[in-house]
Amino acid sequence: MPPSRRSMRLRQILRALVPLPALLAQPAAAEQKPLWEAGAGVGVVSLPAWRGSDDRRSYLLPVPYFTYHGDFFRADRHGIRGVLFDSDRVDLGISVAGSPPVGSGRSAARAGMPDLHATGEIGPQLDLTLWRSADRARNLKLILPLRAAFTLTGSPAQIGWIFSPALNLDVTDVAALPGWNLGLRSGPIFATRRQHAYFYDVAPAQATASRPAYAAGGGYSGTQFLAALSKRFPRYWVGSYVRYDSLQAAAFVFGYGVFRFVAEYFREPDSFLGLLAFGMSMGQWLSLPMILFGAWLWWWCGRSAARRAA
Repeated sequence: MPPSRRSMRLRQILRALVPLPALLAQPAAAEQKPLWEAGAGVGVVSLPAWRGSDDRRSYLLPVPYFTYHGDFFRADRHGIRGVLFDSDRVDLGISVAGSPPVGSGRSAARAGMPDLHATGEIGPQLDLTLWRSADRARNLKLILPLRAAFTLTGSPAQIGWIFSPALNLDVTDVAALPGWNLGLRSGPIFATRRQHAYFYDVAPAQATASRPAYAAGGGYSGTQFLAALSKRFPRYWVGSYVRYDSLQAAAFVFGYGVFRFVAEYFREPDSFLGLLAFGMSMGQWLSLPMILFGAWLWWWCGRSAARRAA
């Protein structure tokens, strides 16, 4: 069914890992990381029943923890990946995602419609480091994941593809918060017709007065903004993140401008330009028109939607 406009709101997901002892193997010198580590914890997750839904679900989930620092294979907070390129600026890895099941009997919006099965997504991910500080405490990456989606049932069905490019900024030892790591990510989401149809199609036989028949197309699927804060202690890890998910195209224009403006604070300005008026870099000045245009477009789309609903 068509995504609800009211669903474009803040989605918060809080994870707090219980301090359980990590199992360490292959210990190395104090200044080196062990070859691998394993442990477990628990996390609290709150998220919409599906993207664009007004219904929410909360889960208490076990969270496995595993890292491996090999020469050709690595698994850590950045995901599972193979080191296929002789470059520290290009990584090719694996991207994994999914969605929980939704029973139509528990969702007024899908009453009388087929249940949504739990889904899984997996595919390659290419990470390109666009900028990195000299001490490697800050870096800006372009993330390019392409995932195939399928239902997690006895007979899995392929339900399309998802491409979600994003800019990712990582900052270690945040000012005034030593030892804490900050992550910011923003980017659009694109999906095939089959992926959209699984979640949003309404067949004529399932249409009601408040739920018209709808056939979703492929293409733009919304924009996500994510901020994460975490800290690793000797025997446990604590972190949280908040995600805002918008289905309006205007959000991407506005969000990209804001992300680029903030990211400029963590990179050195062009040597031949330096800082310009009001202590801002050229990149920040170029981002301002995009922020203003995106904010206006977002407001205009919201007003138009309100008029149509009146």
